[in-house]
Amino acid sequence: MKKILIANRGEIALRIMRTARDMGIKTVAVYSEADRNAPFVRYADEAVFLGPPPSNQSYLKQELIIEACKTTGADAIHPGYGFLSENAEFALKAEKAGIIFIGPPASAIKTMGDKLAAKNAVLSYNIPMVPGTETAIDSVTEAKKIAAKVGYPILIKAAAGGGGKGMRIVENNDEFEEQMARAVSEAESAFGNGAVFIEKYIGSPRHIEIQVMADKHGNVVYLFERDCSVQRRHQKVVEEAPSAVLSSEIRAAMGESACNVARACSYVGAGTVEFLLDENSNFYFLEMNTRLQVEHPVTELITGIDLVREQILVAQGNTLSFKQSDLKITGHAVEVRVYAEDP
Repeated sequence: MKKILIANRGEIALRIMRTARDMGIKTVAVYSEADRNAPFVRYADEAVFLGPPPSNQSYLKQELIIEACKTTGADAIHPGYGFLSENAEFALKAEKAGIIFIGPPASAIKTMGDKLAAKNAVLSYNIPMVPGTETAIDSVTEAKKIAAKVGYPILIKAAAGGGGKGMRIVENNDEFEEQMARAVSEAESAFGNGAVFIEKYIGSPRHIEIQVMADKHGNVVYLFERDCSVQRRHQKVVEEAPSAVLSSEIRAAMGESACNVARACSYVGAGTVEFLLDENSNFYFLEMNTRLQVEHPVTELITGIDLVREQILVAQGNTLSFKQSDLKITGHAVEVRVYAEDP
């Protein structure tokens, strides 16, 4: 791998470029009109203009990015996070164009991108899951029966969802129909997919995510956890590693479950498996994010592992440069997000 195109912008683009430069790999930036003078554009060895500021006219234009690779001779694409990082179609297009996609196979992105498909994929590994439905529901009458069986309060969730969109808490049978209609409407608007499912609602849980890394040779390891329990409107605000509430036994059990989730979809690269942890330290599989997370630096700080470097090495076909037994937690790291909100 001699040249990587970073299909992203801002902080994450610059962060990937720094590691690539340290590895002696050339970088290509792509940018919109709004980012013409941004630091990441100046830092890259080459830069290709995509289009106007709106992302659907620039950073989401798959064909333009593939063409930029061909024009510059880039032999790999790193998608960063957001934009096209979890787009199975884009990963497949890159592969068909003979370009290395620095991320998981398109099949893994597709499976884990659908919460119901993800649940079905991990069934054979006996991963703990929140009680609920295993398939999408569209009949209100049938859904009410399931909700009564699971027990209120329940959560109606979009199968293709994320970030709290298409998610509704239902406290009792009387408000079920209204909340289900809202969840379906939000899911269709946000994801173009109105499929929803039901889960038992767990009050005041901890949100614990496990960082995993896998290579093309069947090796999968976990790089411990990040506690993302402090949230606002279902968006993470504070992320810390390690979690202050996990015992070494629970940490190991969650880590092994996370590795099995990765194995269930033949995962390759860096990924994050999210769990809910209840007040009795029972944990339940939530979802898998098939990309590098915004909060990945806290994991790097406590492990000393450069996750982007490992992503690049794994994409080149190398085995992981470390084993599970090599990993140790050193110190404590915290990341805080700043959100812009319309008051």
